[in-house]
Amino acid sequence: MQEFYRKALVAFVLLLSADALIACFCVYQSYPSTSLMPREKGAPRWHLAAFTDAAYGGASTVRIEDSAQQSLRFDFRVSRASSYPMAFAALLIDDADGKPASADLSKYSTATFSVKCAPANSLLFIVTMIDEAVAKPDAQLPNMPATTFFSCNEQERAVALDLTRLSIQQWWYQAVHVDISRQAYKLDHVMRLEFGASQHSPAELDSHVEIRDLTLHGRDYRYIVALAAVLALSWSGFGIWFFRAQSRALIAKLDSRRKKDLPFVAYRKLTLEPFQDEEKAAILRFIATNYTNSGLDLDGVAVGTGANRNKINEVLKAELGMTFTTYLNKLRLTEATRLLTDKASATVAEVGRSVGYANGSYFIKLFKEEYGCTPKVFRTLATQAGAPAQQSADETCRP
Repeated sequence: MQEFYRKALVAFVLLLSADALIACFCVYQSYPSTSLMPREKGAPRWHLAAFTDAAYGGASTVRIEDSAQQSLRFDFRVSRASSYPMAFAALLIDDADGKPASADLSKYSTATFSVKCAPANSLLFIVTMIDEAVAKPDAQLPNMPATTFFSCNEQERAVALDLTRLSIQQWWYQAVHVDISRQAYKLDHVMRLEFGASQHSPAELDSHVEIRDLTLHGRDYRYIVALAAVLALSWSGFGIWFFRAQSRALIAKLDSRRKKDLPFVAYRKLTLEPFQDEEKAAILRFIATNYTNSGLDLDGVAVGTGANRNKINEVLKAELGMTFTTYLNKLRLTEATRLLTDKASATVAEVGRSVGYANGSYFIKLFKEEYGCTPKVFRTLATQAGAPAQQSADETCRP
């Protein structure tokens, strides 16, 4: 059993280590993130572009200072010449050929970036997307704009925007004839990300904005579900293997110990193996034939054989290396294992009485001390092993 528990411990440590590595991987993967600015490998392709109200008769302007994809720096000036002034710098999504496209950003829930501006301002962040619920192949419907505000000043600050709680502008519902109460949207077809002036931005005043480290963050619970499934399967499998292997190991110990106990059964048949020393033979034969007597003690053996107590102890020490009490209990308990195996209908108390123990609790106590398990557990294991009669199980339940 010690060998089994060593193997089980090694298997436990290996499984624990493997699951820890899998857990680290799954937890890491459950927090997807991608840097758009500067653009990292695998992130959606994009290019910068400016949007103003010039097409609607306005005079607002936007000038992007650096077209590189490391940061976004632009100047803008809002003019009130238009009823709806516009001044935005945008990241337009491209495909591999540089043509306008859309990107699936549905696994992301937060956008973070660092920003500073002069003068202090309240700016708009707009995610423009295609809403497939209202899009029609032959209709030129405006794309859905989802917006939120953020503030900035001359001191650089970190901004985190919740992409799941953006507001859809009212004019879009009117343009596409959709009930304004429908506020749901998906980020699976994003066309562009825009930064620019809001209705609170100062008019007729030059403003400067710098944005860097634009990163999208999300949460993918599929990896958590996968981790839970892996942990459940791996530990369930380990538990099933452990209990089955433990049962096989216990049964193997049962068989091994029973073979070891066969000599004690042989001493109950001493009449077949006569001793030259008649007194010694008489002592052993008397104990072997009277051990089931619950009142048998050393004095009783002395009276029954005519030998003195010292002689009895000498014989037992010389032949078995045991005291009288130890040998008597060994004979009784060995016979008890045979009866527990062969007589399934007999109760534990009945087996105890039949081998010389009038007190059932005392019998169970001695049996457990000798074999490491109760008579009931021994009977169960012996039945599983299909063990032959006249055998015992000293190490049945001991590690």
